[in-house]
Amino acid sequence: MKKAYFTPYGVGLGHASRLIMIAQELQNPKTNIRFSSFGEAVRYISMHGYDCMSVPPVEFAWSMEGAFSTKHSLANIPSWFLNFLRQINGEFRNVMKYNPNVIVSDSRLSSIVTAKFMSIPSIVILNQVKLLLSPRLREFRIARLFEKMNGEILGMMWTLADQILIPDLPPPFTISAHTIGNISSVTRKLHYVGFTTPRLRIAEEQISKVTRRLDFDRSKPIVFIHMSGPIETRVPVIRCALEAAKSIPGIQYIISEGNPEGDREPKRLAGLGWYYEWCPVRDEIFAMCNLLVLRGGHVSISQAIQFGKPIVSIPIENHGEQLGNSEKISKIGMGVALKARQMSAFNIVHAIQNVLNDPKYQKKANELMMLSKRLDGIDNIVKIVRSYL
Repeated sequence: MKKAYFTPYGVGLGHASRLIMIAQELQNPKTNIRFSSFGEAVRYISMHGYDCMSVPPVEFAWSMEGAFSTKHSLANIPSWFLNFLRQINGEFRNVMKYNPNVIVSDSRLSSIVTAKFMSIPSIVILNQVKLLLSPRLREFRIARLFEKMNGEILGMMWTLADQILIPDLPPPFTISAHTIGNISSVTRKLHYVGFTTPRLRIAEEQISKVTRRLDFDRSKPIVFIHMSGPIETRVPVIRCALEAAKSIPGIQYIISEGNPEGDREPKRLAGLGWYYEWCPVRDEIFAMCNLLVLRGGHVSISQAIQFGKPIVSIPIENHGEQLGNSEKISKIGMGVALKARQMSAFNIVHAIQNVLNDPKYQKKANELMMLSKRLDGIDNIVKIVRSYL
């Protein structure tokens, strides 16, 4: 039996969810798939029926206000390094016992290092080659130089993989351009495969069923406020979103907390709204809504593009990747970005009304949706992984 070993990064669920989609496409009686990860992703993967080994976490630090904490992250460097070595040690044991034909990493360096030492073919799916510093730090030339150096060093580390697959549109429409571009050490290995969000065909019957369940009128605007990421970062946004949604007359809205262990039944809110701790009909709501309010995560944005939905993005404060993704969305013209420090109920209301009332955002979302249909990231990655099995 052929074996594949999948190792997604464990913070948030985006990395795990796209490897699960790839695993589902690969699954057959002659192929076995095993995972390793950490954090919320371990339970999420197990919920989908896959064996998932737990490894020590290597993750950033967040403030109580939901911002990326540079100070605490720097303080965590010793524990990062120690846990990184523990991850490698754990992966050595897991891989020796499992003996896979290929290791497929999603933004996890430890498994790529393990694969190289054990002479096992490896693939990394990556939409962040370098770590972006906070905007305040990047005002200093020395910080920008450090950022460039860490990009080149990390780039050389990522090239330990046999293939580097970028789940994004090719330039000049690459959403993650801020974290991938201008790094000479990886340029020749980058392969743009297209978005790895599922190409879902949601039947009208499914959408109608959810519409009736939520008692919505499809002729009126529907806004889906879908939060994800570390729990510390979700709470402040959800608090503002709850206040904002009640202030927009005539808007039907759904708020999802993004907690995979939460209640799957919606709770009625004031006005024309519902609240999910975990939304089991997310895809149907993506298809039926007129506007998405999201973080700046790559997976969420790419799925919004594939559904042709304009965006209001609220990236995590000081989170370089999300800030870069959100800035690109704003520059392309399919949505607007709110900085975390600008986040208030009033500004969220203003941003939602701005996007809903200006047809240029929907027009651009439609254009990018058509472009994304030409590249099937899941299918392209599945073909590449199969070539090793």
